[in-house]
Amino acid sequence: MTSQPRFFNKNILLLAICQGLYLTNNVTFMAINGLVGLKLAPEEWMATLPLMAYVFGAAISTIIVARVQNRYGRQRSFQFALFVVVIACLICTYSAYIQSFWMLVFGTAVAGYYSANGLLYRFVAPELTHSSFKEKAVSIVLAGGLMGGVLGPNLSNWTRNVFETQFLGAYLVLSVAGLVGIILMEMIDFPNDYRTDPAKHTGRPLKEIILQPVFLVALISTSIGYGVMNLMMAGTPLAMQVCGFSFANTALVLESHVIGMFAPGFFTGSLIKRYGPLKIMGIGAALNFISLLIMLSGNGLYHFIIALFLLGVAWNFLFNGATILAISTFKPEEKNKTEATINFCVFGTMAISSFSSGALVTTQGWQFLNIGTLIPTVFVALTLAWLYLNRTRLQLK
Repeated sequence: MTSQPRFFNKNILLLAICQGLYLTNNVTFMAINGLVGLKLAPEEWMATLPLMAYVFGAAISTIIVARVQNRYGRQRSFQFALFVVVIACLICTYSAYIQSFWMLVFGTAVAGYYSANGLLYRFVAPELTHSSFKEKAVSIVLAGGLMGGVLGPNLSNWTRNVFETQFLGAYLVLSVAGLVGIILMEMIDFPNDYRTDPAKHTGRPLKEIILQPVFLVALISTSIGYGVMNLMMAGTPLAMQVCGFSFANTALVLESHVIGMFAPGFFTGSLIKRYGPLKIMGIGAALNFISLLIMLSGNGLYHFIIALFLLGVAWNFLFNGATILAISTFKPEEKNKTEATINFCVFGTMAISSFSSGALVTTQGWQFLNIGTLIPTVFVALTLAWLYLNRTRLQLK
């Protein structure tokens, strides 16, 4: 008698916690770097340059990460990235202490290496359980980010005045979180990694993988969907400060946003398995439009809370669905180069949106930024509609 495969195990749980630590770092950087940058920057429009440096550092790290993973495996690559972020957070701590804007930019760029690794956790999730549970595995590991949704904004708020230099304490706590992550990562039992042998040229050329229609739509939905979300999220602290809200209110809005991003993860996997990724991604695109309409209707606290929450849910549906689509388009021996390509596009889009958000909010205003996000949102919706209409030919649900 054969036993039924089990979905949940300690590896999934530990990776979900590591995802939570990663998002704690991410959300805290989003919450404070723009404000610290605004205080230290030579010009106001440069306020979100540290955020751009964070995602730019991640973008240029994707190729390095792919090579490190191919040589040393997932576990050692992730642990090295956690060590790097400990050093990066200490650099940010020192830059805040001596009031150096350009050192802050450098520190956040170094931290980008950690981000390039952390965004791969979702691809690892299906490798830690039975293949029939891949949708749930991706969804549950991403749901671990809920911890970051609660800890990140509150950590920023609790520690902002612990030291005389504002937010210095937050950077210190993040360095400790990196050390905890190294220990947790050691406790995960990773399967034997498939290593690509360059001498044998195993796997298809990258161009052939990218030109698959399903992969292209997954890539567009992931990168532009993440870029739109990041544009709004990065601009929110600055916009709320301009509108006269306290940082406690900003922390509340960011908390609601990140809860929207990750709380649905407890059931998104089941929805994708039942209805298919395209339908769930379509709902995500619709929620993006609703979120933008709410933000365009006013600048009250509840406009920010509700719109940013819905924006988070929209991202969750798009990102989970696109991940499942992408996984179906490449073979194990092609994973490193393909995942690196996806994440490079994600971080490239985020780098542009991170810098643009500060420049647009401080020069053109929050409403102008919201109107500008309609164009990429429409483009994502159109690509999803095209793939849905051609799903029978492409053998998709």
